[in-house]
Amino acid sequence: MISVTVVAVGRAKTPGLAPAIEEYENRLRHYVRFESIEVRTPARMLGRVPEDSRLIALTREGKRWSTRDLAAQLEDVQTYGGMGLAFVIGGADGLGPDILERAHSRLSLSNMTLPHELARLVLTEQLYRAGTLLRGEPYHRGP
Repeated sequence: MISVTVVAVGRAKTPGLAPAIEEYENRLRHYVRFESIEVRTPARMLGRVPEDSRLIALTREGKRWSTRDLAAQLEDVQTYGGMGLAFVIGGADGLGPDILERAHSRLSLSNMTLPHELARLVLTEQLYRAGTLLRGEPYHRGP
């Protein structure tokens, strides 16, 4: 089973977002071995990323992926084994240069700046959607 880790600065405080994040994280666990890690400061992020994971930094300057692109990343890990995927989401000040330099990929969820908790919700929902795509389940109806 694919290993996916999300490391995020801070926890969801906005009413309604924390339960939504938890809902998609629980759904996601049916498709991958999933771990969600919250850290207080970006300085602690790299220490929480599993060493055998492909690090994907969420940043506005990253490449935009479709849901199918994300599913292809999961499928690549599933097919070729080895590394899991670790996504890092920074706080108000973004991600430090040490994280960006170590990242295998940089992913942008939007050209707009998103609060970390909203980015986390969008990411976990998209990971869940990608899991359903790989299993041929009917959740995803887009192209």
